[in-house]
Amino acid sequence: MKIDNISKTLLKKIANLHEIPDGALSFRKNGKGEIMSSTPNIEINKKPDNSGIDIVVHGSCQHEACHIPVVVTENGLFDMVYNDFYIEDNADVVIVAGCGVHSTGESGHDGIHTFHIGKNAKVLYIENHLAIGDGANKQLNPTTIIKMDNNSQMIMETTQIGGVDYSNRKTTATLKDGAVLNITEKVLTSRFNVAKTDFKVNLLGKNSKCNLVSRSVARDESEQIFKSNIIGKNECFGHVECDGIVLDKARVSSQPKVDAKSNLASLSHEAAIGKIAGEQILKLMTLGLTEKQAEQKIIEGFLK
Repeated sequence: MKIDNISKTLLKKIANLHEIPDGALSFRKNGKGEIMSSTPNIEINKKPDNSGIDIVVHGSCQHEACHIPVVVTENGLFDMVYNDFYIEDNADVVIVAGCGVHSTGESGHDGIHTFHIGKNAKVLYIENHLAIGDGANKQLNPTTIIKMDNNSQMIMETTQIGGVDYSNRKTTATLKDGAVLNITEKVLTSRFNVAKTDFKVNLLGKNSKCNLVSRSVARDESEQIFKSNIIGKNECFGHVECDGIVLDKARVSSQPKVDAKSNLASLSHEAAIGKIAGEQILKLMTLGLTEKQAEQKIIEGFLK
């Protein structure tokens, strides 16, 4: 299938795809499934009664990748999908998601992803969001629901690259015995963008663990609101770390919370919000960079 240049640009930025890959793939464009392919280890099927797909990752899957990018290039389109991931016991999979929007008017995408992760399974989930083009009210609102069985592991890496006028990310997770969840969030906003994130993690099982790290940069007159709540109901470990850089007239609100409902729970959080240190700028300027170039280098390093 021939991919137009705008879609190629978006796919490169949100999924690091320079061409349509072999293997398990679901490519959705403007509310319709354009390409769908399965492998012996990963089955992708269109939902019979709803918008979205079911992805079944068999226990025989080891280190295989699955790509599920979405692009919206149509003005006035607000797409919504419901995707369910069934990760069987002992599977090991990389899932690369993400959504790119390019329009000159209002448009957006909402994705509700539910993960059912089996015993001893491992999941690396990468999700990138980007909006480009003129016009306002480009929205991306991802919801992620995670259900982790005994001794499963999940690494979740989410990045909002820029250009999204409004986003509201909601993530909930439930962890059983020995399950481990590591989440890294990176958010960049500018102009009048508004970005909201809300994480809620229930550590139900013995020796369950969650580590949540959020890094954000807000420029111009944009606004970011970060909320998180890690609830420990057993002998478990949970930690939240959120760091933000504020530039110009932007605003960042950070509200990390931990809730120990067992005297065996070990939970902690830390938050830091501030501007770029002047000495960092000066040091880079002595190497020949302009002030703006130095600022950009620091931001790139912070969000790396």
